[in-house]
Amino acid sequence: MKRINLSDGEWNIMNILWEAAPKTITQLTADLKENTGWSKHTIITMLGRMEGKGAVRYEEGRKAKQYYPAVERTDTVLGETESFLDKVYSGSLGLMVNTMVEKNSLSKEEIDELYAILKRAEEGK
Repeated sequence: MKRINLSDGEWNIMNILWEAAPKTITQLTADLKENTGWSKHTIITMLGRMEGKGAVRYEEGRKAKQYYPAVERTDTVLGETESFLDKVYSGSLGLMVNTMVEKNSLSKEEIDELYAILKRAEEGK
């Protein structure tokens, strides 16, 4: 899997495309306007960068280009998670979880989810 590094703004665009592709530049501008205030030109620039990274692709539509994600959401999230752990916690998942526990930032649902994940991991070995 090729790791693609996305900026926060690029994540905004990718999340929209993963939810409901294809989208035109006009549709993306409308979808992002309220939360970001970005102009059409900003989105065009970002899509160009994202295309260069291999994150998006387009097909010519009747009136406008139709943009699609070129990568899977789960693969991209996994790559971003690995990158984050490498940068911040030197790959130590235990240190990250311990920090979250000490800061009381895990909800009951998240703790239950972690238990379920660890149980699946243990059963797989």
